[in-house]
Amino acid sequence: MKKLNLEEVRHFIEAQTLESKIYIGCDSERFRIGKDWYADYVMAIVVHINGNNGCKIFGEVTREKDYDQKQNRPRYRLMNEVYKVSELYLKLADILEERTVEVHLDINPDEMYGSNCVINEAIGYIRGTCNVVPMVKPNAFAASYAAGRFKTFDNCKYKSA
Repeated sequence: MKKLNLEEVRHFIEAQTLESKIYIGCDSERFRIGKDWYADYVMAIVVHINGNNGCKIFGEVTREKDYDQKQNRPRYRLMNEVYKVSELYLKLADILEERTVEVHLDINPDEMYGSNCVINEAIGYIRGTCNVVPMVKPNAFAASYAAGRFKTFDNCKYKSA
């Protein structure tokens, strides 16, 4: 699994102008090993340099047991994504204060999708802990795309078992 080097992230963000935008997101993938279900959580920090000069992506992949009983209503796993994004935001909060920062959640507000089961709790949790209104699908690219793809960027090192 890949571990995020927070000091490297801090250093990089601090070296950027205040026009740089920061996007923080998390995605997860559920899979089975033997009889047990697990999830790989992929967190991503996207630093959009000067708000218009490309970006640098930092990420982390962790694996945890998944206790969701209903695969089509993954409440436990989705709220874990929310908790992880919040925790990451709070670890960087002191260097994010004067910057444009968005928290992205890989949750679909459409009732037709299973992730909708946590929409209210997830938004409320991020608003309460991070004091920002999070973005959800389809506007949550740091979770839906950056985190979702981060694991595959380095897939030779971080394959699921």
